[in-house]
Amino acid sequence: MQGHIQSISFDGREIRLTTGRYAPQAGGSVMIECGDTAILVTATRSGAREGIDFLPLICDYEERLYAAGRIPGSFFRREGRPPERAILTSRLIDRPMRPLFPGWLRDDLQIVATCLSLDERVPPDVLAVTGASMAALMARMPFHGPMAAVRVGLLGDDFVLNPSFREIERSDLDLVVAGTPDGVVMVEAGANQLPEQDVIEAIDFGYEAVGELIKAQLSLLKEHGIEQVIPEPRAEDPTVPSFLEKECAAAIGEVLQQFSQTKPERDAKLDAIKAEVSARIQALPDDDAVKQAVSANGKLLGNSYKSLTKTLMRQQIVKDGKRVDGRALDEVRPISAAVGVLPRRVHGSGLFNRGLTQVLSTATLGTPSDAQELDDLNPSNEKTYLHHYNFPPYSVGETRPMRSPGRREIGHGALAERAIVPVLPSRESFPYVLRVVSEVLSSNGSTSMGSVCGSTLALMDAGVPLKAPVGGAAMGLIKEGDEVRILTDIQGIEDFLGDMDFKVAGTEKGITALQMDMKITGLAMSTVAEAINQARPARLHILAKMMEAIDTPRTALSHHAPRLLSFRIDPELIGTVIGPGGRTIKGITERTNTKIDIEDGGIVTIASHDGAAAEEAQRIIEGLTRRISEGEVFQGSVTRVIPIGAFVEILPGKEGMIHISQLSEARVEKVEDVVNVGDQVTVRVREIDNRGRINLTLRGVPQQEPVPAG
Repeated sequence: MQGHIQSISFDGREIRLTTGRYAPQAGGSVMIECGDTAILVTATRSGAREGIDFLPLICDYEERLYAAGRIPGSFFRREGRPPERAILTSRLIDRPMRPLFPGWLRDDLQIVATCLSLDERVPPDVLAVTGASMAALMARMPFHGPMAAVRVGLLGDDFVLNPSFREIERSDLDLVVAGTPDGVVMVEAGANQLPEQDVIEAIDFGYEAVGELIKAQLSLLKEHGIEQVIPEPRAEDPTVPSFLEKECAAAIGEVLQQFSQTKPERDAKLDAIKAEVSARIQALPDDDAVKQAVSANGKLLGNSYKSLTKTLMRQQIVKDGKRVDGRALDEVRPISAAVGVLPRRVHGSGLFNRGLTQVLSTATLGTPSDAQELDDLNPSNEKTYLHHYNFPPYSVGETRPMRSPGRREIGHGALAERAIVPVLPSRESFPYVLRVVSEVLSSNGSTSMGSVCGSTLALMDAGVPLKAPVGGAAMGLIKEGDEVRILTDIQGIEDFLGDMDFKVAGTEKGITALQMDMKITGLAMSTVAEAINQARPARLHILAKMMEAIDTPRTALSHHAPRLLSFRIDPELIGTVIGPGGRTIKGITERTNTKIDIEDGGIVTIASHDGAAAEEAQRIIEGLTRRISEGEVFQGSVTRVIPIGAFVEILPGKEGMIHISQLSEARVEKVEDVVNVGDQVTVRVREIDNRGRINLTLRGVPQQEPVPAG
């Protein structure tokens, strides 16, 4: 079975889309390949479920370690819970796909992307996003596509399309842009403090390339004779919406214009209006059309009421330029910040408030052995900066079971992590492993950007020498026909009822992270650029407020944080430090009460709460690894005496032996006649034999009067 193959040359690389060959029972499938990376993407549709009022879409990205010629490292030696990067790729697929399905669709939809082969020059995630669009089209799903995604890097002054893993590591930009014929639908980026204009040009560059992949999908549809199913708006019974418009639109509008009220007060008033109109409907005659419609569909009233509230809020913003809390479109909510809010046993803490959103972040300093080991398809095998985001139910005044973190929490933590990484000190200058935990204590929009701000405060409070503080804000969008309004620092209701959630994080110098998600089928580049530029003054305002709490990192670490010394040794001498069966390094750690980590490249990191102990361990290791030359003279201490000679520690941890014949110019009958354990002697290196043993001599070496032991 050959199938249909569509190949396109893409910035010097060939991307191949194969359909009609794999997974014949799936609704639609495509094998998308570039180099030796191959991802099978399937899309399957089941019947509608009763009683739901949302789109039941599931997007899964599956990694198989055989794709990189590896066997899983778990006890069971098979893939289990997806690693964090796989979860983030699942979200990367979901975010541009979800807004392209019609809002009325209630069928179960599942998209599964499985990486079957990995070429380390070709990251699989953006291929999986494009493959998801093609699979959905092949499955004849109602879909506002095609959609495609590309990655853009920046090496020097040049944009690079779909860079390799190694190029991404060297790049000042790692940007993924997804788009449809209608415009940009998703952006995800990390950047090295790039100016806004550079990021805008990169998005534009990527969106132009998206067009080629869209053309390839349309060509394949034509070859298969498949006509794209364009979703049409579903005609809804106007009975209940018309009743609500008449009975409570004025009351809702009045509540939305009470700008001085708090969110709980506004929510309570809106709930009261809804309860009142529900009571009126229940009082209607049984044969009334409104009552019959509500009785037939238990969620109709709630959905219609929410839709009316959404319409009124959006009209208020577009026509009057007024938001529900009375702010101007480009105004940031009141901000407060504090550091050191927890006892200093916590290495660093920061509390960030923006309106009703409150985030408490903590920073913990660890040793190199605390780095997270990764068992996934990405070439990098460890992380030394970890950001974890927690969203408990009490943060929104709700109750629910608290279990392991969900995809949203993992995604928000990864975004905040990406925003901070560009400003972290180098491992050579600050060799700590860092973990930041952001606890969302109260949520009313933009908690991920609150986590970025809280993280900066906590890290600076912990004494981490950041290159620059990082802040962030979430931008929103209301689009009604040709009228577009961009909102700065959106709150919960504006996110829920708006068309865009565009998070922008960065320093005073430039952007470090972006994440844009749409609820419409595409956004013009001019609007994207306007949102990015409007975010800058908001970010600078937020940073200024943060700096009132702490303007530079603390110069002293917490008393409870480990003290680290880091230095480099010859990698060939790592075995000397470790010793047979690890006995040498174990002896050093026990002697000095320190923790020692040695990397393959020869970087040694010593951790201790006692600075003097760490320095002693460093002296021992440097002594063990110092190259000794014949003829060198050392002052040392006699450590052992045997019948044929004496051992002298000439450097910390390094001994040489003086043969009895080398103790004096005259004949020596007994070693103890010349030296005893603990004596300080001056010795010269006579020779280093072929086994690396150091032979010393006292002959011809001027001596001070030996200092007796004790």
